[in-house]
Amino acid sequence: MNIRDRYAPSPTGLQHIGGIRTALFNYLFARSQGGKFLLRLEDTDRSRFDESFVQNLYDTFNWLGIRWDEGPDNGGSFAPYIQSERTEFYKQYAGELLNKGAAYYCFCTSERIEKIRQEREAAHSGESGYDRHCRDIPPEEAARRKVAGENYTIRLKIPLGETTCFHDHLLGDIEWKNDDVNPDPVLLKSDGFPTYHLANVVDDHLMEISHVLRAQEWLSSTPLHVIMYKSFGWTPPEFCHLPMVMGQDGKKLSKRHGATSIDEFRRQGYLPEALLNYIALLGASYEEGRDIFTLSELEQRFSLDKLNKAPAIFDYKKLEWYNGQYIRMKSDAELAALCLPYAQSAGLFGGAGTEPTAQQRDIFTAAMPLIRERLSFLHEAPEKIAYLFSEPALAAAEEFIPKKLDRAAAITLLRLGRELAGPMAKMPDDEQAENFIKEQAEKNAVKLGDLMMPLRVAITGARVSPPLFGSLRILGAERSLQRIDRALQFLEQ
Repeated sequence: MNIRDRYAPSPTGLQHIGGIRTALFNYLFARSQGGKFLLRLEDTDRSRFDESFVQNLYDTFNWLGIRWDEGPDNGGSFAPYIQSERTEFYKQYAGELLNKGAAYYCFCTSERIEKIRQEREAAHSGESGYDRHCRDIPPEEAARRKVAGENYTIRLKIPLGETTCFHDHLLGDIEWKNDDVNPDPVLLKSDGFPTYHLANVVDDHLMEISHVLRAQEWLSSTPLHVIMYKSFGWTPPEFCHLPMVMGQDGKKLSKRHGATSIDEFRRQGYLPEALLNYIALLGASYEEGRDIFTLSELEQRFSLDKLNKAPAIFDYKKLEWYNGQYIRMKSDAELAALCLPYAQSAGLFGGAGTEPTAQQRDIFTAAMPLIRERLSFLHEAPEKIAYLFSEPALAAAEEFIPKKLDRAAAITLLRLGRELAGPMAKMPDDEQAENFIKEQAEKNAVKLGDLMMPLRVAITGARVSPPLFGSLRILGAERSLQRIDRALQFLEQ
């Protein structure tokens, strides 16, 4: 069997977590089976279509590093891969269902359908959907009305009193009474464009899709699609309805839970590898006792048999942990390149957007080891190392004073720290600097923490900061001593 699956988004919004999870699982399944992964744009909802959403789709997947084997931008044997360019196919196959008696012309106006809805609502009726008013119009009469210029749609004739059965790889055998299926849904709209259902089934058949992996929210559409396959005389693809992605409150993931569009995650400084790794685990398992997987490893290990039936819970804290792990895997140069746009945007090198000088770039790269372990997101980098590029504001006097000591003691400690700062700024590594300051603390009978606190505040402007020894090395002896002198002058006043 040739494995072929697809991601078929409607470009009516930004790419979000749920859609990316669907795309990723289809991509991983195709790769794990040596198959083909397709992208198809289902853009028949022209009222909500926006070209910017198409661009967002391409930008998102380029950033994530996921590529399809066939699609609108790279072609393939079943082009075009954009539904608005395939309307003749849908008209042809809607006509085929008409000829088979499996579909019919409907001349009901939107006003009539709305009136029926309002009457049912007023009567507190449990009925919903179309009332099949045009279902039994004789074909000859329908043909005359069409020729006469009446507006029409084409509706599917759902077989009544029957049960539709299909197998889902995750959920097992499913039976659905046809009476509970959307009553005779529109296949071809009055503007000649297909509805989602017709275009989806026709395209999956013509593009030889072997497996449909989609979210469980689409499960109720599957009986209708199976009925359509049967009406055409086609074999349906295999179905696998993926577990839902929920927020911590047990409700479907949405904007109220925080960032769900991939653009928002990207702006906040998430790494694509971290996002893919975490999303791949939403409803699937790979290897016991292991959390970190490269995309290549996920491609090798993915299996439909390892999917979970239960909904997946999206945990922002867990994703933050993944992001931190991937940040720590980066080299200094790689991390600097990733953080640089955030630093420029924050105006770290001058005005907002200013390019760093060669010297500033060197300092920026040298600062990466100081903050790598402290970063959860890339956007945090500029604030953490701003003191290396400009004089930090003087902290309040009490910030310099260790616990149980007073200002006079802090001044004495900082004077000692000044004697040590110059030599430490020239030492090649933290270990040597730490051993040196420990020896001096013992020699002067002071606690190491008490000695380091006022020195840290003088150098960085805060009690909590990146490592002091590395900061001294990057600033150099001259700049470090200038800051200490400024702090001493402030405290002595």
